Amino acid sequence: MAGNTRTTIHFQPKVYRAPKIKAATSDRSLSELVNAAVTAALREDALDLEAFEKRRKEPSRPFEKVLEDLKRDGLL
Repeated sequence: MAGNTRTTIHFQPKVYRAPKIKAATSDRSLSELVNAAVTAALREDALDLEAFEKRRKEPSRPFEKVLEDLKRDGLL
C-alpha cells in the first residue's frame, strides 16, 4: 500500500469483530473495508452539502413553530 498513510484505530472489541470477520470472508483487508466505509461517509456528506446548497434560498421555519403547529392540530 505504497503512498497510503498508516494510522491506529481503536475499536470496541465487539465492534471490531464484525469488520474483521467481514474482511476474512470477503477476501479484503480490514484497511480496505475501513477506507471504503470512510470514503462512503465522506461521499454522503458531500451529497448532503450539495443538497443544502441547492436549498439554501428556500424559506425555513423554526423548529418551535413546527411544534406549535403540531400541538395546535392535536398531533402532539
